[in-house]
Amino acid sequence: MKELALIGPTASGKSDLALRLALENNAYILSLDSLSLYKEIDIASAKPSKEELALVKHHGIDLITPDKEFSVGTYTDIYRTLKKSCEEQDKNLIIVGGSSFYLRTLLQGLSPIPHYSVETVQTVQELLKDLPSAYELLQKVDPLYMTGIEPSDRYRIEKMLLIYIETKLPPTDYFEKFPPKPIIDKLPVYEIDVNREYLKERIKLRTQKMIGMGLIDEVCDLEYRYTRLPNALKAIGIIEVFDYLDGRVSKDEMKEQIITHTAQLAKRQQTFNRTQFPSRKLLSIEEIYNDAGKLLS
Repeated sequence: MKELALIGPTASGKSDLALRLALENNAYILSLDSLSLYKEIDIASAKPSKEELALVKHHGIDLITPDKEFSVGTYTDIYRTLKKSCEEQDKNLIIVGGSSFYLRTLLQGLSPIPHYSVETVQTVQELLKDLPSAYELLQKVDPLYMTGIEPSDRYRIEKMLLIYIETKLPPTDYFEKFPPKPIIDKLPVYEIDVNREYLKERIKLRTQKMIGMGLIDEVCDLEYRYTRLPNALKAIGIIEVFDYLDGRVSKDEMKEQIITHTAQLAKRQQTFNRTQFPSRKLLSIEEIYNDAGKLLS
């Protein structure tokens, strides 16, 4: 079994390239997209089509409903199970997507999580009744670690509170005391090198396509089924539609907001990849196709 990771900013062509490589090199695909793992979020996540999913077996897609939380620990379990299946079936594996945080976890591992007492769980649930105050508490305790967590991210705030209340250690100190162990020892990582102006044009085209495919109807249906509370429904492409539905912006303004916010996300993804994967190969799509094809053959 051979494996590699393919990363890059949103709309850079990762999925198409991964499909092409998988078809030609007897590989399964493991998605790194944090939105595609949710059922029913199809258009907003730019999930592969049913036809594409039928061509190559994809994993990490359509796992849970939007009202459920998904942990990075669960993702590592999916990877371990899939790797075993690939070895048994003599399949290669291509890990692809824009949520590189999951990839970093596979390469760096996870720290062991402490056992939480009943008292700790009760205390944390009380603190979470005032989410801004809970976030502010963690900021005071560990400002460095909290720079990577949004004030609205209830799930991660809860996890950090549990660690802090149970161990009396700021998360940064806890993770230093109990360092993670890598889940993957060595993994070739390719990043698509794409011109910023070209990428913005691709984002514009994809946004227009998503709207044409029924993005607004999909978001309406998601709201009807799950309300607006789940974290999954705070993603780019969904929150802008909510603004449109509330009459705060016009349809054209909604489209421009999605384009702008997606471009900003792409820039953040490129910065993350550059800082977290210094040994990655930054190449064009065709260069990756040629190089990765040789590696997988």
